[in-house]
Amino acid sequence: MGTLFEDLGAQFQQSFIEGDRWQRYLDGIRVSFTVTLGALAIGIILGVLVAVVRTLHDQRKGSDRGILLSIFNTICQIYTTVIRGTPMMVQLLIMGFVIFKTSRNLVGVAILSLGINSGAYTAEIIRSGIMSIDPGQMEAGRSLGMDYITVMKDIIIPQAIKNILPALGNELITLFKDTSLVTVIGLTDLTKAAQQIQAKTYQAFMPYIGIAIMYLVVVMILTRLLGVLEKKMRESDRR
Repeated sequence: MGTLFEDLGAQFQQSFIEGDRWQRYLDGIRVSFTVTLGALAIGIILGVLVAVVRTLHDQRKGSDRGILLSIFNTICQIYTTVIRGTPMMVQLLIMGFVIFKTSRNLVGVAILSLGINSGAYTAEIIRSGIMSIDPGQMEAGRSLGMDYITVMKDIIIPQAIKNILPALGNELITLFKDTSLVTVIGLTDLTKAAQQIQAKTYQAFMPYIGIAIMYLVVVMILTRLLGVLEKKMRESDRR
């Protein structure tokens, strides 16, 4: 037993202490957070736009839809179908080595790739939230002279967000975990940092178990914060 603990201690020393290697993990997790937040912002923007277009198309009938709206709706459908139907890693490889093969801004490529992927899933989440709101609220807003965008922005979407907050929270957590895939384009995130340290120390156990614990702790913190936010929103609804 003593030999086991001594071996683990030596591995910990090599993987985290020697050469200030712990700083690599910190730099890696900083990159992971940057990619997550940037991708989340892009995903929400794309998700809202796609959800509004598809909802507007579904709510109108026949000739009321118009040619332009039908074209936009078709584009949105193709976007969500292609992105949701292909693996995230393949999308990263295409973005990193085909579309942006000459770019040195790997963080930007990672943010854009994950953001576009997240947008397809977020769009369906937001669309389901919008469709869950009583259609009478849209009719009431329009009867008061408000245009479609104003009703959506001020009445429908704020209520929809409360309904879909748990799903959006899950998307945030999924995005953070998916940042581990950006290693395929050479970006040094938390996972890449562990791989580099493992290559130097020839010890796989401590670096990979270490980052697994780091990912778990961050996910638990995010889950807790989202739970607190949901609780506050429920309390505000009761007032």
